[in-house]
Amino acid sequence: MLTREEYVRLSLELNLFFLRIAKEHSIFLESSFTAKDARLAEEADRLKVQFEMLLAEAISLANGVISPEVIASGELVTPFTLNAERISQFYTGININSNLTQAEAGLAGSSGFMPSPVLEQRVFMLNQKAIGLTNVLAQFKSRILNSVISCRLFTTNYPLLIEHILREARLYLSMLNKLQNRQEILTKKDLLDQEIFWNRIMAEHSKFIRGLLDPTEVQLINTANNFGNEFDELTRKAIEAQDKAMNLAGVTKESLKATNSLRDFKASGTEGLINCSIKAIAYPLLGDHVLREANHYIRILKTIK
Repeated sequence: MLTREEYVRLSLELNLFFLRIAKEHSIFLESSFTAKDARLAEEADRLKVQFEMLLAEAISLANGVISPEVIASGELVTPFTLNAERISQFYTGININSNLTQAEAGLAGSSGFMPSPVLEQRVFMLNQKAIGLTNVLAQFKSRILNSVISCRLFTTNYPLLIEHILREARLYLSMLNKLQNRQEILTKKDLLDQEIFWNRIMAEHSKFIRGLLDPTEVQLINTANNFGNEFDELTRKAIEAQDKAMNLAGVTKESLKATNSLRDFKASGTEGLINCSIKAIAYPLLGDHVLREANHYIRILKTIK
């Protein structure tokens, strides 16, 4: 059973990370539709705006409440986020509220605080709204994915990418529902499940990067391909260790080392997309997005360790 302080802090940390992720998923979907499916693009844009509103609410509640470790992790914003948003808005014509990024970058952490009943209630209501909106987004993603794989819809997103972001929405929902029931979300089993989940996500990120690079970027393509293979193997090892009730310490150590290396590769790639030194069919916000997810996973791995 979570204390009031744990409930408030964990809820806000989760929402600050995943509300931004979800609103960017909406942008990735919006930018992928053709002119024929303008209504779907409008639906994705409405979801983006709603997630921005919830993110603004989370930011307003979080100052002096969340942990310094989360602020320092780079999972909320990175040094690239503002420029990535500015350039991606220029490329896509999709409006991106960068005031939220500036506000989030200015948050202060606290290693201890006493939440009031009013704050607890506001966080409870934020979680409820996030559950409702994320369910809508998950249904939208599922509808898009089913239409794509049945050849009733074309988008410039890989079907695996749509499935990938749908899995992330479901993870977010699962954790929100646990928090609303005052259940722990960082038990040993939760953390081991997340190691399997995020190893798979890191493998898929690597494969998406490989497929979005220009064919002339041979060295980068090979590096991304190697990361994909490495994280596929780490996913297999983590599943095997969990199934056989083995000690995952060795796998976790490997996962942390590999994710640190992939994080550096993603950071270099994001910078390359921003300064136009890498040829690819990806805009910088996608690079910054997967970079933040790597930073988030590194913090989880350090917790497991």
